[in-house]
Amino acid sequence: MGVQRRTLGVPLMLTILGFTMIATFLVLIMLKKMSPIAALVLIPALFCVFVGKGGKLGDYVIDGVTSLAPTAAMLMFAIVYFGVMIDVGLFDPIVRGILKFCKADPLRIVVGTAVLAAIVSLDGDGSTTFMITVSAMYPLYKRLKMSLVVMTGVAAMANGVMNTLPWGGPTARAATALKLNAGDIFVPMIPALAVGLLGVFVLAYVLGRRERKRLGVLTLDEVLVEEPAESETVLVGAGGGEGSKRARTGGSGSGTDADAELPDEDDGFRGLDPNRPTLRPKLYWFNALLTVTLLTAMIMEWLPIPVLFLLGAALALTVNFPHMPDQKARLGAHAENVLNVSGMVFAAAVFTGVLQGTGMVDHMATWLVDNIPDGMGPHMAFVTGVLSIPLTYFMSNDGFYFGILPVLAEAGQAHGVSSLEIARASLVGQPLHMSSPLVPAVYVLVGMAKVEFGDHTRFVVKWAALTSLVVLGAGILFGII
Repeated sequence: MGVQRRTLGVPLMLTILGFTMIATFLVLIMLKKMSPIAALVLIPALFCVFVGKGGKLGDYVIDGVTSLAPTAAMLMFAIVYFGVMIDVGLFDPIVRGILKFCKADPLRIVVGTAVLAAIVSLDGDGSTTFMITVSAMYPLYKRLKMSLVVMTGVAAMANGVMNTLPWGGPTARAATALKLNAGDIFVPMIPALAVGLLGVFVLAYVLGRRERKRLGVLTLDEVLVEEPAESETVLVGAGGGEGSKRARTGGSGSGTDADAELPDEDDGFRGLDPNRPTLRPKLYWFNALLTVTLLTAMIMEWLPIPVLFLLGAALALTVNFPHMPDQKARLGAHAENVLNVSGMVFAAAVFTGVLQGTGMVDHMATWLVDNIPDGMGPHMAFVTGVLSIPLTYFMSNDGFYFGILPVLAEAGQAHGVSSLEIARASLVGQPLHMSSPLVPAVYVLVGMAKVEFGDHTRFVVKWAALTSLVVLGAGILFGII
């Protein structure tokens, strides 16, 4: 290929164990044999011993925790901030507006989920996108007993496409790694990314039609007049009334992917309750301005994101709930989400720490690169696009863009393929990357939606991979890649 083979002399065992560790983790959580937190901790610890570096496990874990600590802090305070904003009613108008648009039609609700996630993704941060999207859409999915994995899957894919914005991360990393201008990478990719986003909307339409066929359609008035006390009859379909009506209109349903387990509790339309005691209507515009300012500061990078959310959460709590007992009550109300997400992030630190510390991730990547047939050299942009799909799923964006992309670019240059084409192709895998077990934001998504990570993974992987291939195909068709 014109570049030195880098796997010569490197034990093949590390490569095999790396792939085996990731496969073991995915299989166990998808089959629900282990919880994600337990799998993220115990499996890499076991494989670290297999590699013969068990004595260095502590160092690997500390390195991983240190690298992810800012992310965990950001998520903790972001959950508190947006939790408070939900409590005080900032997003209630959004929920009502979406409800009026959706008209209790599952098809419109799924499409609305994709549109909302894409719009909110303009802030460049996946965690905030998922918090806002789930807080707005979760009551609708719960009330109509729609599949929650459809919501998480569509939101993750829409955010994955939008994550390629220059301030979203991957484009900036590619530009830095290859010493290119981020605008030169991103702007020509806009048509291909637009096709990818359109593909997500089309997929949302298809999934929405399937949900409509499975559940039937209620009118807006029928949904709004139903009381929470009747929800068991409505949702389970036992007895008469709307439950029986839906059973008749919805049929037996089709597609096992949409039938993931749902939580037993029915939260109804909590987000629309106009009488909940935490509402602060007189402070609505203050909260709206605070949120816009926070997101602007995040995009403009005035301060590190963890610091911004720490300050925002403290200010939101102090202004909206000046009394200490009320503040403690709000913190307690969101403690479960904070613990689940931050715990998952620190558990993921064990996984990433062992992968990187033992050198498994480097050997896996170079093995893939070095086994590319020589005849594919002139097509390295296409090869990069294809490889970006699995590689950005199995490793962090930092690992891919700073560790693997320069190698791919070097191989491409040896065959006359420009670094710009390689950089653009490297963005292709982002729709799947956003559902990677190594992405902290995905735990916010599944945690707030009360979806098992294994259910989300089993549902989304094939659709997200298809979306990535659509972006790649569009890029080739338009001559961008």
